[in-house]
Amino acid sequence: MGQIDFIFDFNRTSLHMPTVRWPDILEIFIIAFLVYHILVWARNTRLWSLLKGVIVILAFILFCALFNMTTILWIVGRVFSIAVIGIVVILQPELRKALEELGRKNFISNFLSFGDDKTMGRFSDKTLEEITKACIEMGKVRTGALIVIEQNHPLTEYERTGIDVDAIVTSQLLINIFEHNTPLHDGAVIIRGDRVVSATCYLPLSDNMGIGKELGTRHRAGIGVSEVTDSMTIIVSEETGKISVAYGGELERALDSDRLRERLREIQDKRVEEAPIKYLARKAKVRK
Repeated sequence: MGQIDFIFDFNRTSLHMPTVRWPDILEIFIIAFLVYHILVWARNTRLWSLLKGVIVILAFILFCALFNMTTILWIVGRVFSIAVIGIVVILQPELRKALEELGRKNFISNFLSFGDDKTMGRFSDKTLEEITKACIEMGKVRTGALIVIEQNHPLTEYERTGIDVDAIVTSQLLINIFEHNTPLHDGAVIIRGDRVVSATCYLPLSDNMGIGKELGTRHRAGIGVSEVTDSMTIIVSEETGKISVAYGGELERALDSDRLRERLREIQDKRVEEAPIKYLARKAKVRK
């Protein structure tokens, strides 16, 4: 009889599929997107090692819950809030860096730009050539140099640590600034647009343990400022005369003049209305 009742009840029970709406699908994609990017970010920070330890602790808590170890569970409940605060304190540098990277994305400004191509570039072709020429010349005579080129992220806090210059960028000026035994040679130069705004600036040193031991303070400072801002830093080694570029926390070494120009053009962001001019010039030649 009991078996018959069980079959009857089972037959009366209908499987219920939840209604899936388009906001639910969107929510799943958003959560998956956030989790993926958090894991990618955590992979290159101390949080990755911390997560392994957290997984071990969670497995231990689950074990205690299965065997009803009330004392341990009570201690865990009291310590949990303190542990969360401790994790935030330990990961403060990584969390700050993540928030700074999020702030540099400029989602709102990109959305409101509506593809406006009339804005001028950050610096002119003349400035690009002057920077390249100065770096090549300083590399030949092994004059150390540290040149930071500002982009969207303001470098005001580092500019204040130096001496105001406010001069047009020329190769002669940059070479004279970094000449040995001159008052302005020690520290970094900050370039904004087509002008040298400050010299002898102090930059934050990178704490990246993957940087080679053969690289000195100048290279660590160049990488350090590129980690916390969107600037591009050009480093000329005093020991070898080789030119390096730090951007986005990555260092590219031993650049020649062509490669240096190419890297500078990547951040030049020159969007001048040259296409109509070229089209009209071509049209005039055809008429002739």
